[in-house]
Amino acid sequence: MIFHPTTLNDAWLIELEPRGDERGYFARTFCAEEFERHGLLSQFVQQNASRSARRGTLRGLHYQMQPYGEAKLVRCTQGAIVDVIVDLREDSSTYLQHEAFELTADNHRQLYVPPGFAHSFQTLSDDVEVSYLVSAPYTPAAERGLRYNDERLSIDWPLAVTTISEKDAAWPLIADRTEKLY
Repeated sequence: MIFHPTTLNDAWLIELEPRGDERGYFARTFCAEEFERHGLLSQFVQQNASRSARRGTLRGLHYQMQPYGEAKLVRCTQGAIVDVIVDLREDSSTYLQHEAFELTADNHRQLYVPPGFAHSFQTLSDDVEVSYLVSAPYTPAAERGLRYNDERLSIDWPLAVTTISEKDAAWPLIADRTEKLY
């Protein structure tokens, strides 16, 4: 695996290194020792998968409040997505900044999302599958989200949103929040 730092503190883009022959290829997608050498969480308690049928589907921006913050290792296993993360840690020099990454089944990239970040993705093709490891169990009472079209974030989504859940469309704007973001 090749680890590339991003413009956001503690988030990493990770490229797989497929080794191929006439059968196809093999690639390591996770190694606890390599993650630890880069200062990343290396214990994951869940693996989740999502499938989105339509191009333009948006999921997120999701996160969990402290002390239930979770790291994620996100990989697109079918189709293509743009994955967007937002730093919600008030003490970070990249607080409320975001970055977008194209993850596809063909480009062999993964995104390490540290605790304290909101996470979202938009599908760039039909029939998309995304798999991600999560470092903390889902805690419904700690679940929060940001509105995908909040002007404070100014995220430039690549496509018009074709499908979004009612919950994701209704998260409060940052300006309307009464509690800390994270």
